[in-house]
Amino acid sequence: MKNKLIMAVAVLIAAIAFVLNFKYLQGEKAALYKGAEKVKVIGAKRDLPAATILTAEDLGFVEVFKANVGQNVFYEEDVDLILGKKLKYSVRARDPVLWSHVDMPRLAKDGLSNVVEKGKRAVSLSIAGAQAVSGLIQPNDHVDILGTFTFPSPTNPQQVESTTLTLMQNVTVIATGSQVAGQERGGRQAGYSTVTFSVTPREAEVLIFAQQTRGQLYLTLRNPEDRNSETELPSVNFDYIESVLQELNASRQKDIELNL
Repeated sequence: MKNKLIMAVAVLIAAIAFVLNFKYLQGEKAALYKGAEKVKVIGAKRDLPAATILTAEDLGFVEVFKANVGQNVFYEEDVDLILGKKLKYSVRARDPVLWSHVDMPRLAKDGLSNVVEKGKRAVSLSIAGAQAVSGLIQPNDHVDILGTFTFPSPTNPQQVESTTLTLMQNVTVIATGSQVAGQERGGRQAGYSTVTFSVTPREAEVLIFAQQTRGQLYLTLRNPEDRNSETELPSVNFDYIESVLQELNASRQKDIELNL
């Protein structure tokens, strides 16, 4: 009898702990998403491979946090715009279909301010040619911003050394030259000398300071579905390259063999 009572009390305590933990997690979740606005956007009903010609049977509606997608989505009133268009990239079931997924011009009001998300800032940097992946970067692309700078040597202040580091990852391009995201232009843009990004005010300060510091900024282009960020990217100088070159080449060879 006593053992049964102890067991019953233990079960009751476990149940209470479960309920309290569940309520705590729900409270944390509510606090995390407090004030976040959800919107209904056009999404994929099933896995859609690249080159799919979109039909009504392919599309449905999904709810997403507006802050996560900005203006890179289709809303209910955009159905007629998207039907019959071809996907440039695959889209998984229940994921939103983005403008960058679809082979079509994005329509928007004239002017850059309509493209800038609330709480963000547009900042333009002098980046062209090879720095901008041979000028192939387009509005709505996602890039990483790297910089190569010349600093006094930490071991000998009388000497200088060059260092390359990643300043920011997964930054949205909202304009290249005068070509603004979502605004049609006749023909392909011949070239540009500036790239405009959507960033926070603090990020804008970092980028402007980096632009004014001795050195150059470069962009690396991301797949539109790749939103992950590396957490331990090193600062690269000659000593670092010398120390990891063999390891990097061995890793590349391993990747090649796995993909054969």
